[in-house]
Amino acid sequence: MRRYFIDNLRWLSILLLFPYHTCMIYNNFGENFYIKGENIPLLSGFIQINYTWFMPLLFVIAGISTCYALERRTPKQYIKDRICKLFLPLISGILLIIPIQTFYAEKFHNGYNGGYFYQYILFFTKKTDLTGYTGGFTPGQLWFILYLFIISLVALPIAIKYKNSSKKILANKLTILKILPMFLIVWIMSLILNIGGKSFGEYFALFMIGYMVLSEDTIQMKLEKNRWYLFGGFVTLTTLNLLFQNVWNYSSGIFYDIFSHFISWIGILAIIGVGKHYLDFHNKVTKYFTKASFPIYIFHQSWIVLIAYYILKITSSIVIQVIVIISGSFILTILTYEIFKRISATRFLFGIKE
Repeated sequence: MRRYFIDNLRWLSILLLFPYHTCMIYNNFGENFYIKGENIPLLSGFIQINYTWFMPLLFVIAGISTCYALERRTPKQYIKDRICKLFLPLISGILLIIPIQTFYAEKFHNGYNGGYFYQYILFFTKKTDLTGYTGGFTPGQLWFILYLFIISLVALPIAIKYKNSSKKILANKLTILKILPMFLIVWIMSLILNIGGKSFGEYFALFMIGYMVLSEDTIQMKLEKNRWYLFGGFVTLTTLNLLFQNVWNYSSGIFYDIFSHFISWIGILAIIGVGKHYLDFHNKVTKYFTKASFPIYIFHQSWIVLIAYYILKITSSIVIQVIVIISGSFILTILTYEIFKRISATRFLFGIKE
């Protein structure tokens, strides 16, 4: 039986990126962005509330989905699927979608007045910190797809060995109190291959815990049963985190790192528990966004950057800017998806299901 709540959590998390990346334009914590507006504490708070959990949740969901996928696919079929749905869209996105973002970053930050295609050369030749926030090469938001593709392949032999092993984690003996400390595994692994604040080791650990632990029906039922305890803890710790960052100016060091990883973990557990209880259904809307979620992820940020570049010139009203950026980018992303899914070449390039 398909776990619809897993699909629904995935696409809902991806839709969250529209307001999230819009708020990045207005962040007040010193991080640049392709287009940068005023520093707005309220919008920065939205980022601080959500950054701890939603990308880690996507890697956990990927691990859970891999467990289900390997129940009905051979390893060869799984690899082929990863190439079609992750690797090809990754390459296509870097070549065709991401340079749009750096084009407007060059214009906004550097006063670039040249044409798009000359900037395309800059995209591949200019020295950069890999964010591309002020131009130059970057995988942009596709870093997630890059990491997921590599992690999927690295994890596959481990997953197959675990699947065929007689020694497995006994889900019925795992209580919530035994699951909570697992965040320490993620924290320790976060020290491995941390590139620009995105740790390969951390996301690999989340993927494998999703595969081995959180894919178990027994565990999901326990999370559902304890969903409000977990969610209450998540809200409390997130509130404390806001105080740490904005009132007490404390957001670094080993203690804070452990603390933020615990918030991430309890948030993941709470959201899975709540999702299982309230989101385990499907209809025309959920079916549509389940299919559209990855293309939406690929396309959304380029539209956000493009619209932001122009709307910041047109009006100084932050409210109007935010509304236009979020709604406009969402509509244009959906239109892009609708057009591309009707063309065989773009369906192939971006891994779009018919």
